[in-house]
Amino acid sequence: MPHILRNKHRLLARVRRMRGQTEALERALGEDQECTAVLQQIAAVRGAANGLMSDVLEEHLREHLGPQSGSVAQRERDLVEVARIVKRYLR
Repeated sequence: MPHILRNKHRLLARVRRMRGQTEALERALGEDQECTAVLQQIAAVRGAANGLMSDVLEEHLREHLGPQSGSVAQRERDLVEVARIVKRYLR
């Protein structure tokens, strides 16, 4: 997937930040921190995941569903697959 490779360093940086946020959440839970601190970390993890999903999804849509990409039939197959993934993500 070329668009992933183009943004590989940026995406990996996001994932590393997410790892730090999940580790902070684990510490907050392990140290019996206040509920608000735990909730703040959960919100940070969710925001990071949403940002990563948004970046990858946008590039995927541009690459695979744009006017210059593949046949109409291939774009339709890609659209069905992306819609399935987005529905699963939003559950």
